[in-house]
Amino acid sequence: MRLHNILAAALASATFAAAASAAIPISVLYESEAPGMQATTATLSVGGVETFDTRALGGSTSFTTSFGSGGAITGSYTGVQIINADQYGGAGGSGQYAVTFSNTGYSLDLASTVPGGVNYFGYWLSALDHGNQVSFFSRGKLLFVFNPQDVINAVNAGANPGAYYGNPNNPYQGANRGEPYIFLNFFADRGSFDKIIFAENPQSGGYESDNHTIGRFLTKGTGTAVPLLLSAGGAVPEPATWAMLVAGMGLVGATMRRRRGTAVVAA
Repeated sequence: MRLHNILAAALASATFAAAASAAIPISVLYESEAPGMQATTATLSVGGVETFDTRALGGSTSFTTSFGSGGAITGSYTGVQIINADQYGGAGGSGQYAVTFSNTGYSLDLASTVPGGVNYFGYWLSALDHGNQVSFFSRGKLLFVFNPQDVINAVNAGANPGAYYGNPNNPYQGANRGEPYIFLNFFADRGSFDKIIFAENPQSGGYESDNHTIGRFLTKGTGTAVPLLLSAGGAVPEPATWAMLVAGMGLVGATMRRRRGTAVVAA
C-alpha cells in the first residue's frame, strides 16, 4: 500500500471514530403536521408550559416558574425581556412573549425531582432568523448548540414551505412574510440538561419565542426530523479515538522507516 493511502486510511478511521464519539446528543423535530401549530405533539410523563402571560413586562426580567408541573420541575429565567404580542410573536396573537436582542441573551436554569431529569424542551419560535441560537448544558458542560439555519433549510425543503412564512395569528395574520413561524422540539436522546441559553448570535434582529415547554418525554410526537448539518454537539473525542489516531500515525511512521531501510539496501 502506498504511503499516502496508508495515511489517508489512518486519518479516515480516526475521523470516523471522532465523529461517532462526538455524535450530537439531541435530536430536533419541527411540528410539520400543519403550519401554524404552536404547541407540541410530543407526550410527556411530567412537564408543562410557560406562556409568559402573567409575567411583568420589561427588559432584563428574572423570575421562577414551575411550568405547571406541580413543582416537579422549576425553571429560573434570568435577563429575559417580556413584551406584548405583535406581528413578531405572541402565541395565538395575544398575551405576552419572550424576546432578546442580545448576543449574550438570557438563560433558563432548571431543577427537577423527576428521575432521570429534564430531557425535553420545545417552543414556538416566531419570526425565526439565522441568529436565533439556543444552547443546552448539563452540569456546566455544553451539550449542544442549535443553528437555526438547519430548521430553515428543513422547512424550505418541505412540501409547502411558504405556509410557514408569516404570522399565522389574527390580528397579525400574514405579517412579516419573510420569516418562518414554527414550533420546534428538542429531545435529549441520552442523558438530560439543566440549563438553556437563548441568544441572538449573530445579532440580526430579535429572538422571539413563546409557549416554552419543559419535561421528560414519553414519545416524540408526529413532527419532522431536522437534519443537523450546521448544529454542533459539545462532546470531545473519547480516549479510544485518540488511541486510534496515535496507532494510525504509528503505522505511517513504521511504513516510512521500512521504506527508508529498503532504499539503503537497494543503494
